[in-house]
Amino acid sequence: MSCHHIKGIRQFTRASACVLSAAMLASCAVGPDYKRPEAANAAAMQSTFKEAGDWKIATPSDDIKRGKWWEAFGDSELNALVEQVDINNQNLKVAEAKVRQAQALGASARSSFFPTISTSGAETRSRSGSGSSRTQTTTNTGTTASSTPGITTSHNLSANIAWELDLWGRIRRQVESNDASIQASAADLESARLSAQSDLASNYFQLRVSDAQKQLLDDTVAAYAKSLELTKNRYNVGVAGRVDVAQAETQLRSADAQAIDLGVQRAQLEHAIALLIGKAPGNFALSPAKWNVAVPIIPLTLPATLLERRPDIAGAERRAAAANAQIGVAKAAYYPTLSLSGNGGYSSPTLSNWISAPNRFWSLGPSLVETIFDFGKRGAATDQAVALYDQSVATYRQTILQAFQDVEDNLSAMRILEAEAKVQDDAVRAARESVALTINQYKAGTVSYLNVVSVQTAQLSNERTAVTLMGRRLTATVALIKALGGGWNGSTSAKQL
Repeated sequence: MSCHHIKGIRQFTRASACVLSAAMLASCAVGPDYKRPEAANAAAMQSTFKEAGDWKIATPSDDIKRGKWWEAFGDSELNALVEQVDINNQNLKVAEAKVRQAQALGASARSSFFPTISTSGAETRSRSGSGSSRTQTTTNTGTTASSTPGITTSHNLSANIAWELDLWGRIRRQVESNDASIQASAADLESARLSAQSDLASNYFQLRVSDAQKQLLDDTVAAYAKSLELTKNRYNVGVAGRVDVAQAETQLRSADAQAIDLGVQRAQLEHAIALLIGKAPGNFALSPAKWNVAVPIIPLTLPATLLERRPDIAGAERRAAAANAQIGVAKAAYYPTLSLSGNGGYSSPTLSNWISAPNRFWSLGPSLVETIFDFGKRGAATDQAVALYDQSVATYRQTILQAFQDVEDNLSAMRILEAEAKVQDDAVRAARESVALTINQYKAGTVSYLNVVSVQTAQLSNERTAVTLMGRRLTATVALIKALGGGWNGSTSAKQL
């Protein structure tokens, strides 16, 4: 080994020792360390929900599978539709792509911990005048000069290394921010999934409500047709007047029109379901089916547990953590930047013996850069980072409050609708009895057909209201499940990334 090689190795060793010493000092990171905003602890102090009342708290061994909450409704067709959401829903694909984008940004930030190594090669030809002029060619690896007239050629091959030492934690804070953003994107993905699943379930139940009302109206049309036939027979024998026939026919056509009108709502709901499962509306259809779904018992979680189950809360909290880390990134700009750069290679005017010790060159050394005056630029960047953190904290707190409102709203809706449904069932039974009695009285000639029309209209209205109430109860149940976070688990999602 030549003396030049030995000398270079010694110099490189000394430089490396300096680098390692500096790296050992890089144990602090400027900026505040993140602490979860106090709003989470304040919300956890609430021991129960105001609207829970005598709500049945299901045991952990209930039949609602964690993660597949829709199976609690016992509808196989609904189960099959919801399973397609994960496969074809385009909004989920958008959210999943955003997760991968956040992961790529995180990997990019993490790469800043390591040096950047590059290589370059160049061939330069230059021509000087006929006098004693001097020709000088400069490249990124050195300078080749000649005072001889004519054409001069320079061959250069070099390798370069650059490394910023993270003395003040700027890179670490950026990585911390990116890691939190990855987790926030993962929570957004789960929020999108839960939203798509709940929207599909709600639309499905509304569609089945439409089917039930269509069946009810079809049955009503059949009953009204019999009433019209009865009235015509009575008119033909002179017992009833023409006005009775007109009233019966009006009632029949009105019910028939209502049955046809339901087709608009059903078609739109079918199209909405097709969109949620990623299919063209023209290629999707749901056949009418009998509706016998019961409202399941939904287990309530403690308010403190809600903070861990709702993906939107988890996402908001992770964004607060990301914003907090950006304060450290902004404050690190006040401190000098220490970088290590190196350059080495070979330069020769000829190709022969180009790669040889006499043609070798190298340089290695640290660089310290400090901004003296920037006229408030760094201060403004820090103020902006602090303001963004305050904004994210306020958003986090608002998300928690919104979550509790969602639960309370749907708990009250389910409680009130359940009580209303019981009363409405009694009204339906009374209406049916009233219709039977009034028709008998009309046949006996003791009341006019106007009385029959009145009680039949009341029966149809009450029957439709009862069906609508069942749909509203099911929709409120879906909304409550969504408000409780579905079957999402923040820690599980984070581990999977």
